Amino acid sequence: MAKNYLYNLLLTLANLLFPILSFPYVSRVLGPEGIGKVQFAFSFALYFSIIANIGVPVYGLKEIARHKNDFKGRSQVFSELITIHFSACFLSSILYIAVVLCFPYFKNNLEMHLSAVLIILMGFTSIDWLYSGMEQFRSIALRSVLFKILGLGLLYFFVRTRGDYRMYLYIMIFSFLGNNILSLFTTRDKIKPTFSNLQLRKHIMPLLFILGTTIAASMYTDMDTVILGFLSNSKTVGLYTAAVKLSKITLPFVTSMGVILMPKVAKEFADENIDEVQNILSKTFGFLVFFAIPVVLGLTLLAPEFIMLFSGKEFLPATGSMQILSLLPLIIGFGHMFLYLVLVPAGKNKEMFFCVLGGMVVSLTLNFLLVPHFKAIGSSIANICSETVVTLLYVYFIRKYFRFKYNWLLVLKAIASALIFIPVIHITRGFGIPLIYTVGVSVAACGLLYLALQLLVFKNIFVYDILTFVKAKFSKA
Repeated sequence: MAKNYLYNLLLTLANLLFPILSFPYVSRVLGPEGIGKVQFAFSFALYFSIIANIGVPVYGLKEIARHKNDFKGRSQVFSELITIHFSACFLSSILYIAVVLCFPYFKNNLEMHLSAVLIILMGFTSIDWLYSGMEQFRSIALRSVLFKILGLGLLYFFVRTRGDYRMYLYIMIFSFLGNNILSLFTTRDKIKPTFSNLQLRKHIMPLLFILGTTIAASMYTDMDTVILGFLSNSKTVGLYTAAVKLSKITLPFVTSMGVILMPKVAKEFADENIDEVQNILSKTFGFLVFFAIPVVLGLTLLAPEFIMLFSGKEFLPATGSMQILSLLPLIIGFGHMFLYLVLVPAGKNKEMFFCVLGGMVVSLTLNFLLVPHFKAIGSSIANICSETVVTLLYVYFIRKYFRFKYNWLLVLKAIASALIFIPVIHITRGFGIPLIYTVGVSVAACGLLYLALQLLVFKNIFVYDILTFVKAKFSKA
């Protein structure tokens, strides 16, 4: 478990650093309109790819975890699921090409949209669910870091002017698919594919439930950018993209625990060891509250500085959207915990579908009502509302079947500790120092004061555990 956490931490840090190193550069080179064109093309293709997944990543992880120590059973499950996934990707690619060729809207950037079909066609190569189910996070982390570094190098080398937005899209596709394709060549000792005597039918019903869930979920997690593109323009999409990327920059860290704990929780549910599930949930809840709440307040207060620092003056109109979207790390963090540590391992597929269906209805309704009048701000409000509805529905169904308990007092203590950020940031701004120092000093001072209050005033056991762990590591060194 410790090694898995370290590799997942490496992946988390890579996911944090990559946008920090890439987006400030590419946003200044391409501007809001160039970013908007690329993000719309990528998001539209990704939407078809998500549908083509038909729930295989979620369902496959759980099934592989069940056959973790059974090579033959694991190989059979893998072969059946990748066959289904390939068929779905092929059919979705045909549908995507038909849509792009038939609607005049896509003619201005037809080359980009046709190139993006690779995201859909090769979607079946995304087999991280195999490695996650076997709790082998080393391969996932190293591959991801490798292609992020390659993508970053290509970005700096080939994207030089505003006319290079197509090259930016091609680099995104390369990074996205290269990682997946390489994963296929490292499966020799994990599975032996067989394409005879496949029992595909038994997977269809569970996958259809998850497919419905996936479609509904993608309507509120990915369609906001697409709807905004149809109802506004590329520049507005670019501004919204900047706000979303900066608001979600800490998500990999906030949700990291759920990724490595899900296989373990799935086993505990299978063994009906509910007490251990409660223990895991309590620790994850404490971790989430401790990190997500200060992140939310920090992103909200420093939104103008983050926009200026990472995107430039052209993106300053995205400040309002970012302040609204700053709630996402907390809302999605809770939703991720409830989904992947309770509903998925407990096999509550029907309940998951109703949850995301609620989010889809709220998202579509609010997007079509708000975007024509409020543009990116309307999309931001719709995003927050839909994520909130989904998370609340998760809570409703969990309470219906289980009696898990959470220490909600931790939330109040975290909020009380984070309120110190308001005067600290206000005072730092008053110094009139360069932008990068304003952000650096604010983040450092707020972080240290937050830790001090959590440790000395509220006696947070989580902080004590961290300090004890670090002390033990340094003592060994």
